[in-house]
Amino acid sequence: MADIKHIKAPIADEMETFEERFRGSMKSNTALLDRITHYIVKRKGKQMRPMFVFLSAKLVGSVGDSTYTAASLIELLHTATLVHDDVVDDANLRRGFFSINALWKNKIAVLVGDYLLSRGLLLSVEQNEFELLRIMSHAVREMSEGELLQMEKTRKLNITEEVYFDIIRQKTASLIAACCECGAYSAGGDEEQRSLMRSFGNAVGIAFQIKDDLFDYSKGGQLGKPTGIDIKEKKMTLPLIYAIQHAEPDRRRWMIRTVKHHNRNKAKVQELIDYVLGSGGIDYAASQMESHRKQAMEILYRFDQGEARDALEALVAYTINRNK
Repeated sequence: MADIKHIKAPIADEMETFEERFRGSMKSNTALLDRITHYIVKRKGKQMRPMFVFLSAKLVGSVGDSTYTAASLIELLHTATLVHDDVVDDANLRRGFFSINALWKNKIAVLVGDYLLSRGLLLSVEQNEFELLRIMSHAVREMSEGELLQMEKTRKLNITEEVYFDIIRQKTASLIAACCECGAYSAGGDEEQRSLMRSFGNAVGIAFQIKDDLFDYSKGGQLGKPTGIDIKEKKMTLPLIYAIQHAEPDRRRWMIRTVKHHNRNKAKVQELIDYVLGSGGIDYAASQMESHRKQAMEILYRFDQGEARDALEALVAYTINRNK
């Protein structure tokens, strides 16, 4: 499997320019705000979403100013949602570093998230990129609706497989779909190309989230996050949903009761994890992840072969083979 550095090679120069522009887009007249945004930039992740933007643009045409605006807009809005998520989840860590709310408390963190959101909106307006703003606004709306739907269903623990896919399509896939559509649009892509790239991003995003959910059932949590954390948070993911749907009534009631009332009991959570592992839920979730990867590849292969297509194929492989 290619690593991020090799995948990024066809857009290495563009990503370097993007980082400069992105840092500039966060500048303010407030010293505290600049200190916090500097902290955010220094601890950036793999920047996979801007990579989807630039590679999608190169797949359809060529990178231009509109592409840089799209990548900055997406990264600003995505970062804003992460800052707000950490406040909502009362999370003290983000990518192994202290979160903004852990260092500067919730009120400042919320305001920083609001600032990043406003910078993204202003960036689009100042560049007259109203179509990019429309695409991203639609994605942010879907992300919010997906999170709220998950919270609603978590309370009742009545998530079906159909509802699960609705949730992950909205809360995760919608943003990657927006990245790919914005990239295609920024390079002058027509409606068909934009639609194809939106569908490509949607399929990749669903596969990405299923992979994330599978981490919860890794041995000892060595593949990323601690084993059972989704169960502790009463999140119904695909392996668990499959196990519940295929269990006898008594066993089904026991599983739901464990998630609802014993989700902090390590022994009971481990017993539930062991049952899911033996139920075929992991294999089923993995097969669904592979199915969506294949959907993404079928769409991607409708475009001409080249370094951008090869890099996107490698990026998709990376998202479902990653170990964290």
